[in-house]
Amino acid sequence: MQITDTHLFADESASLLGVRTNLSFRAVLDAVMASQVDFDAVLATGDISQDHSEASYAHFVKDIQCLSRPCFWLPGNHDFKPSMNSVLPTPAIEPCQHLFVGEHWQVILLDSQVQGVPHGELAAEQLAFLDETLKANPQRHTLVSLHHHPLPAGSAWLDQHQLHNPDDFWNVVQQHPSIRGVLFGHIHQEMDQMVKGVRVLATPSTCFQFKPDSTDFGLDNRTPGWRWIELSDDGEIVTRVERLSDPRFLPDFNSAGY
Repeated sequence: MQITDTHLFADESASLLGVRTNLSFRAVLDAVMASQVDFDAVLATGDISQDHSEASYAHFVKDIQCLSRPCFWLPGNHDFKPSMNSVLPTPAIEPCQHLFVGEHWQVILLDSQVQGVPHGELAAEQLAFLDETLKANPQRHTLVSLHHHPLPAGSAWLDQHQLHNPDDFWNVVQQHPSIRGVLFGHIHQEMDQMVKGVRVLATPSTCFQFKPDSTDFGLDNRTPGWRWIELSDDGEIVTRVERLSDPRFLPDFNSAGY
């Protein structure tokens, strides 16, 4: 299961764009448990915290334990690594392993954070790690995950904050046919496209959603969501997005930004 962009606060009553993000996160977890879907792990693709506090990460740890599954994570632009690393890992949260390998698949986690700015970039070390790991396991299908979107989402204001060296990323991807999918968060909306033979997937936030195809900042009226992902032995990715039916977590549509 992928969850992303929880934007938690130390103060559990705090709101962002009119949404109490700590409560919407717990509502998503409750819905996941109620679904009774069997799954192996959770992948949290960044922006876990909004206020940079250790307490916000502690809330994430406490709440995610209800799923009784290992949780792997990577940082987003809103995350503060010193606070993040002081709380994670715990017995419930795996260390920020940038690679985990199974019989048929490997999942590679990349850090696209550029400290202090909203856009992303993959440093030379990250690109080298990606290339070297793919060369080391060419027989395994690969899912690559990062926080920032590595291609335009179609919203001018949001695409200013995408990955700023996408050509470097895609140049590595194109050299390795074992890559089946690229998975990310950041855009607070759903995406499912085939790009250069690779399945490209983005997932709704567990709080508010951004309006698709919007030139200026805009909020959508869709509810918080999460993504199920099945990695089949033959390399196929079977996936779907689910959302809360609860309308309590719609944002303040008069908000001009955040």
